[in-house]
Amino acid sequence: MADQDEAPKVAVRCKSSHPERAAYAAALARTLGLPFAGDVNGPYPLLLVVTDERLELLQPGSTEGPAYCDLTGGAFGYRRSQPLRRELLARAVGFKGKALNIIDMTAGLGRDAAVLALLGCHVAAIERHPVVFALLEDGLRRAREADTTSTLTERLTLIRADACDYLDELAGVALPDVIYLDPMFPERTQSALAKKEMRLLSRLLGREEDAGRLLDAALRSGCHRVVVKRPLHAPHLATSFVRVPPLEFRGRSARFDAYFSHTNARTAGPLS
Repeated sequence: MADQDEAPKVAVRCKSSHPERAAYAAALARTLGLPFAGDVNGPYPLLLVVTDERLELLQPGSTEGPAYCDLTGGAFGYRRSQPLRRELLARAVGFKGKALNIIDMTAGLGRDAAVLALLGCHVAAIERHPVVFALLEDGLRRAREADTTSTLTERLTLIRADACDYLDELAGVALPDVIYLDPMFPERTQSALAKKEMRLLSRLLGREEDAGRLLDAALRSGCHRVVVKRPLHAPHLATSFVRVPPLEFRGRSARFDAYFSHTNARTAGPLS
């Protein structure tokens, strides 16, 4: 993650007249250690805004609109209405109808983790940045309220932690079936919505340069299957253990690189 001193300053603002939402906004600012801003046009590069319905991240003065976690409607609502077993993601993690235990090291706004949970997998979604984690928590809360019959929220567990530290603390018997990671940068889609979200999150996080560190930690864990999402024509992630993945799943704009336990650290050792 970029040095926090270099990251843009973020303030919390309430854009709701409901007292309970105002109380939530004030509590959120205290929890995150962020200033509470009353003026949307104030001197803050980014705002975390509490509205009547949701939590949003936006750039004051921008015409692009906010970014938020949506696990029920919009583009994701359409995605979840399709046969999820046909998704390349399902093939990449090796889903064949049996529930898998999966760790998502880079949860972000939660869409891939949610797809895996909707398939029936049990997903531990890890996000270390407190603002992104707050957005993710809010999206999962709204998903729970929108569909009380869905098992999504039962299968998806949010964990705020550094993913490498989390994996290092796992005992061998607690390893998941799959470790999944989707490094945020570089941009990998022409979608206007995704570009907007990518720009906002880039301003929030700075340019993260630790994708190789994440992959090393995943391979070092000894997990049987490690899957990395990449732009279709991007180079393979640099790793201390494996030069190229033994298997790729290629789509129209993205690919999934799959590594297996016989290539992972506990059996292969680092490259010399």
